[in-house]
Amino acid sequence: MKSVLVVDDDPTTREVLQRYLTRAGLSVLEAADGVTALEVFRTGQPDLVVLDLMLPGMDGLDVCDRLRRHSQVPIMMLTALGSESDRVVGLEQGADDYVVKPFSPREVTLRVQKLLERALPPGLGQRTLRDDNLVVDERSRTATLDGRDLDLTTREFDLLAFLLANPNQAFSRPELLERVWDWKFGDDSTVTVHVRRLRAKIEVNPSRPLRLQTVWGVGYRYQPVKP
Repeated sequence: MKSVLVVDDDPTTREVLQRYLTRAGLSVLEAADGVTALEVFRTGQPDLVVLDLMLPGMDGLDVCDRLRRHSQVPIMMLTALGSESDRVVGLEQGADDYVVKPFSPREVTLRVQKLLERALPPGLGQRTLRDDNLVVDERSRTATLDGRDLDLTTREFDLLAFLLANPNQAFSRPELLERVWDWKFGDDSTVTVHVRRLRAKIEVNPSRPLRLQTVWGVGYRYQPVKP
């Protein structure tokens, strides 16, 4: 059984999410603050973390940063802050997804399920994608550059695999949201942030990317190093 760690200082929020996630067949761990969340994560090793941004003491951004130092577990950020800049900060810290409060617990549950499906190991994809020194293996959900493992989050891997499988094609941000995130609508700054994070990991000079290119007025495309 897959397990989810719900981190929120509001007991009602934890109770509601626990009920919905349990109904979906998931095991739920809980924490009311950042320090406890890190301890529960260490001992419980959950498969996904639902993390509130506003926590007493250590906030959600700090928790996310510490988790990302040694784990690529999928992280969904809960935030009562609705501005684009607030959401972008969470994504840049390494979150895979976000939901703005007040939210539908059913929507959170569905998004959790989709993230868990994408994070599953072997069996989902059958291709090994290559471009010169970059190799993406969909079966094991691993990526290497010059033989070195790339630490990619779930969404980073999905985005890289999709673009690498569709080279030389320009995709708008809304198209990528639908094709990679499976969102019919949403904030397309999510795509921008993930592209920026990917460039930092696969480009020699992220400010002058060769592979993940911006197509002005459209979106992004993957330009193979080896045509």
